[in-house]
Amino acid sequence: MAFDHDSELTPDQSRRGLAWIFMLVLSLLVLSWAVGILWDSLASAQDEDSFVCEQPYIHDGDNIRCTGIKGRLYGIDAPEMPGACRPGRECTPGDPYASRDHLRGLIAGTTVRCRQLDTDRYGRWILRCEAEGIDLSCAQVAAGFAVKRYGQLQCRDHDAG
Repeated sequence: MAFDHDSELTPDQSRRGLAWIFMLVLSLLVLSWAVGILWDSLASAQDEDSFVCEQPYIHDGDNIRCTGIKGRLYGIDAPEMPGACRPGRECTPGDPYASRDHLRGLIAGTTVRCRQLDTDRYGRWILRCEAEGIDLSCAQVAAGFAVKRYGQLQCRDHDAG
């Protein structure tokens, strides 16, 4: 059928065109709704195994306490505070106060999210924590305030802080 610029659409053709446009708009709305539902379910599934660390307290460069939880950051070892290095143990060298203060600086004014990976022999939760999208263990290692130890810590480039 050739298109004639001077001819007008019949009422039947106009209704079919409007019905087609209506179905297209309706389909796009349903699709965007479905994508929104999928996005929300993926986000909540990701959050199901993590929690907000309420009132975080940093004792040293690899320990974090949240309300009711004593935790240790996954995969790292930081210098021990004076008197905390048990006899016979080779403790990580460095300034424990600088390590602690760096970790405190990473979380200052942020929301800290953690995920429990395990529990150590002392009953502390082994935690993978982040603040503002920065993995705290990786940031401590990248800044030289801790070393990788006790696991298979994998860090991304942007985790350096």
